Amino acid sequence: MHDPLRDTPDDLDDIDRALLTALQEDGRLGYAELGQLVGLTAGGARKRVMRLEDRGTLQIVGVTNPLRLGYRSMAMVGVVADGDLEVVAEALSEIENVIYVVLAAGRYDLLVEVIAEDQEALFELINRRIRPIPGVSRAETFTYYGIRTHRFGWGAR
Repeated sequence: MHDPLRDTPDDLDDIDRALLTALQEDGRLGYAELGQLVGLTAGGARKRVMRLEDRGTLQIVGVTNPLRLGYRSMAMVGVVADGDLEVVAEALSEIENVIYVVLAAGRYDLLVEVIAEDQEALFELINRRIRPIPGVSRAETFTYYGIRTHRFGWGAR
């Protein structure tokens, strides 16, 4: 299982870091603009960005707010598990409405972010899809009222 927290940092140079920082601020920047920022041609910037994507350092996506897209319920579920956490995490990751799974230390073994159309669907998701997974011994739900901070621009080291 791929674990980005355990990966060693890629050999990033100053140009890579500048490209990553710029794309975190605006993922829609074109290669010509990126090239100007770092002193490369558009083709050179494109090659650098593609290399960062191929290595798994960068993924360019549109970030949405599920609460504004028809999902009326969103929650974090703290899961206490028995057995192999990676097996439980993989099973959780296969559920469509699970959008984030983290192996954690502390009170919960896994933190699972979920979205649902409404409260009834959220209950069904947790009661009929998450709790029955072999290895899930307890699940505690923290329902969101709203999202205030959602950062993606933390720079590159």
